[in-house]
Amino acid sequence: MTSARRMLIDANTTPFYHVINRCVRRAFLCGEDKLTGRSYEHRRGWIVDKIKALSAIFCIDICAYAVMSNHYHLVLKIDVEKAKSLTQKDIISRWCQITKGHAIATKYMNGDALIEGERMLLDALIAEWHERLSSISWFMRCLNEEIARKANREDECKGAFWEGRFKSQALLDEQALLACMMYVDLNPIRAGIADSLQSSDFTSIQERMNSLNTHSIAPKLAKITVDNTLSIPHKSLAKFEGATHIHQQTGIPFHFADYLELIDWTGRAIRHDKKGFIDNLRPKLLNELGIASDAWLLSAKEFRRQYSGVSGRWDAMCAFKHKQGGKWCRGKSHSQALHPEQINGLTLR
Repeated sequence: MTSARRMLIDANTTPFYHVINRCVRRAFLCGEDKLTGRSYEHRRGWIVDKIKALSAIFCIDICAYAVMSNHYHLVLKIDVEKAKSLTQKDIISRWCQITKGHAIATKYMNGDALIEGERMLLDALIAEWHERLSSISWFMRCLNEEIARKANREDECKGAFWEGRFKSQALLDEQALLACMMYVDLNPIRAGIADSLQSSDFTSIQERMNSLNTHSIAPKLAKITVDNTLSIPHKSLAKFEGATHIHQQTGIPFHFADYLELIDWTGRAIRHDKKGFIDNLRPKLLNELGIASDAWLLSAKEFRRQYSGVSGRWDAMCAFKHKQGGKWCRGKSHSQALHPEQINGLTLR
């Protein structure tokens, strides 16, 4: 039985989530239809532009993305602190960029006096809109509806464009977040449609690397700073904040230099024909986290299939599933491989 989305996404447990959506009816999100020869590459830009526009409105940051031919991946972070800081006028202003809002809200924004009944209605509306502005479900709804309408108009057809509800995975700790971001950023290389990070079009890693070139930052990994997001029309990608705890920062809890070193090493390992892969030259992050090379590479290839709706320490995964009312979850052996300090759910250090 399908679980309610409010049970699958809980910002108090973790702010990070991996979401996936796929097209239906042999539809093309992007890419080229070999049967008709028609190109849909321009639709990739629709996705990227829309997620950036929505991220600027919602209290939701984009950590990673990859837009493929018939599906896309996002790693999103709910910005709880940003949501708490919004004023009533901020909430109304943001929500009215998505919908027409409400006449009472317009009256309030214009400075007109409200009677008691209008004030009560406004308070209820603001509370509802405030909750929605930090909701991944509403973020995805706004994204998917617009893309579906544009694609159907272009294809001159009607009906469902998406396969169904988007799929989500809760990322409970740093290892899960790192493995998932790596899995998403390496999607084109793993699928064989790109042979390098630079040629992995419409991915967050390509955007971040282009940002480095744009700002003329020295290419040496040790010289890369954490402030390296790309200047874009809507909103930058989430920043790498350094080695902090997943619940104690506003961005991604790694240094970008370390992440870039790891993804380059992982990409070369996935493609054994890629020159420069040295098996015993392990990246800094793998050594710090104590993750075996084989376990890491398997995760980079199979992360989506290793788990169901949650990834992290095994005991935390079980607690998350129990909170949902579930009786089991998948991925115990893979979880323990990414968290070598635990055996049978017990912490060794």
